[in-house]
Amino acid sequence: MSTYIDTMHPERHAPYEDIPRDVRDFLNYLGAILNRSPRTVNAYYIDLRLFFKFLLRERGSVPANCEFDDIDIRGIDTATIGSVTQSEIYEYLYFLKNERQNEPAARARKLTSIKSFYRFMTVKSNRLSEDPAKDISVPSLKKALPKYLSLEESIDLLRNIQSDFYERDFCILTLFLNCGMRLSELVAIDLKDFQEDTVRIVGKGNKERLVYLNAACLDALKHYRAARAALGNLQEPQALFVSKKTGKRLSARRVQQIVDRCLQSAGLSGKGYSPHKLRHTAATLMYRHGNVDMLELKEILGHAHVSTTEIYTHINTEKLRKAAKSTPLSKISYMEPEKPSVTSEEAAEDQRQED
Repeated sequence: MSTYIDTMHPERHAPYEDIPRDVRDFLNYLGAILNRSPRTVNAYYIDLRLFFKFLLRERGSVPANCEFDDIDIRGIDTATIGSVTQSEIYEYLYFLKNERQNEPAARARKLTSIKSFYRFMTVKSNRLSEDPAKDISVPSLKKALPKYLSLEESIDLLRNIQSDFYERDFCILTLFLNCGMRLSELVAIDLKDFQEDTVRIVGKGNKERLVYLNAACLDALKHYRAARAALGNLQEPQALFVSKKTGKRLSARRVQQIVDRCLQSAGLSGKGYSPHKLRHTAATLMYRHGNVDMLELKEILGHAHVSTTEIYTHINTEKLRKAAKSTPLSKISYMEPEKPSVTSEEAAEDQRQED
C-alpha cells in the first residue's frame, strides 16, 4: 500500500496512484494552494483512502473474499462521491469506533478529513452541489492537560546529561526548555538563522517567526559552537546541530534518542516525556513564572496564523524579548560535565547511533 511521504526526502511525495482523481486533486489543493505540510497532506490521504475503501465494502462493490486493505478505489468517480449519504458517514464513524477501536480524537480527525474534502468538492471546485458531511458534528473530545516537566525536573534534566558530546546535547535541551520550539524546527536550524539575540524558526506551513534567546540559550550556544568548531569532519557546515562522528545534520530521530537518554540519566524516563513535552514545559514555565500572556505565548510558540511582519504590528518586540528572558531557566548557565560523563559502553552506543 503506497504512502505519500518519502522518508528520505519528506518534502517530496510519490504520485497518488491508488486513489480517485477527485481525491488526488484535493490533496494537490492542500499542498499547492493551502501550503499544508507533507505530513498533514499524508494524514488526509490515509483518512480518505480508508473511508472510500469502507464505502465500497459497505455497498457490496467488492468480492466477499477481498481483504479490506486490498480494496481498489481508483475507479470511484465524481458521481459515486456525490452519492454518499449522511447515513453512510455515520456508519463509517461506527465502523471506526467498533471495528477499528479508534478513540474520539482519531474519529474526529478522520471526520474532519471527510468534511474538508466535501467542502472542496462543493465550495472550492463546484463539482458537487450537496455536501453530505456538512451537518455532521465532530465527536466531542476531552480536553487533556499537556504533560510537562516541573521546574525542579527541568533543572535535574540539565544537571544530569550523560553524553560524549555534552556541549551539543546541553544546548539542545536548553533550547527546547527555554524557547518551546518543535523538534522539526530545532533540527532544521542553520547557523545563518541567528542574528544577535534571535533565531529565525521555520514552523508549520513554512511560516517564519523570530524567537528571542535568553542568557541561558546564548551561553549554551557559545559553548556548543566552540566545541562544534573543533570538529574536523563537518559534512554539513550550515547545520547547527551535527553528529560528532559523521559531521552531518542530526535527524529528528537522533534528537529524540538524545532526549530519551538524558531523561533516563535524570531519572525521568517512563513518565511520558518527549521533545514535544519539553515544548509544553517551556510554555508552562513562561506562563506560570514569567507573566507572559496568551497572545505573547502564541507568538513565541508559532501558534498564531500571521506572517513575520504582522508579528511586529501586533506584539511589541521588547515584550517578546522580555518574555524569553522571563523563564527561570534563563539563569541556568552552562554546566561543566562531571567526569567521567559516560562509560565506554555508553560512548560506543552513542557512536553507533550516530553512524
